[in-house]
Amino acid sequence: MAGTHPKDPITDAFESHRDRLRAVAHRMLGSHADAEDVVQEAWLRLSRQDTDTIDNLGGWLTTVVGRISLDVLRSGRTRPEVSYDDRLPEFTVTLDDAPAPDDLAVLGDTVGLALLTVLDSLRPAERLAFVLHDVFAVPFTEIATILGKSADATKMLASRARRKVRAAQRPESAGRQQREVVQAFLAAARDGHFEQLLQVLHPEVKFTVHTPNGTFVTLGATEVATRARVAGSAARGHAAIVNGRPGVISWDQDGTPLSLLVFTVADGHITEITAVVDPDELAHMDLPAPR
Repeated sequence: MAGTHPKDPITDAFESHRDRLRAVAHRMLGSHADAEDVVQEAWLRLSRQDTDTIDNLGGWLTTVVGRISLDVLRSGRTRPEVSYDDRLPEFTVTLDDAPAPDDLAVLGDTVGLALLTVLDSLRPAERLAFVLHDVFAVPFTEIATILGKSADATKMLASRARRKVRAAQRPESAGRQQREVVQAFLAAARDGHFEQLLQVLHPEVKFTVHTPNGTFVTLGATEVATRARVAGSAARGHAAIVNGRPGVISWDQDGTPLSLLVFTVADGHITEITAVVDPDELAHMDLPAPR
């Protein structure tokens, strides 16, 4: 076709792997900014490499991204996005139309802040072995090359990491009981049943609301129960999974998002609620459309 230019096959090949490489780096580092830097560095290394010596480009790139991510973790140069203050974290939101999976690999595929927090407790080598093998199905022989260890030693690292992750996962995490607690809270908030709200709220629950006028934090079950109208107004929204936790999303009649609620549940009680009702914040999120 006139006016077109032939594409560089190496560039095209790299772009076909970019999303996967970015996902690997993000699960390793917990930061989208760092993940982008790692992928860019992988591209620079590929551009300096004789590609005729690469038999499996996808495997080669995954190995490179793994090594760079490991170096970043060991050097402490990461910029974690797991938020421990009142700033709005990055949310991954999917509609909850079926029971949430308990399988770690599936959870890893939609990894959010909760799992990244657990991964942060792992040693760099454990994290690499777990993420690459359990989430991305990279063979232990290839991971061993990155770590400079034997395949058996790498299997032991992944097994140790897997035990730590499972131990840190609460039994009801993203499960039926957790969603039932949230539904009980929403029903009580909608109907104004104060005592029922207190039954499902942890005594030291934290309620953070992001509004157009700023962020407001309420602490304590009694205070949160009296201010639960924000959550109650979303009780008729659609159930969602937000960073692996139960949530609720509501839309206006034209499909514009109105609110997003995210709940943290532990031992049958809600320990934290985040509500986003700021239209600008909602507009910048990658939220699912109503069905």
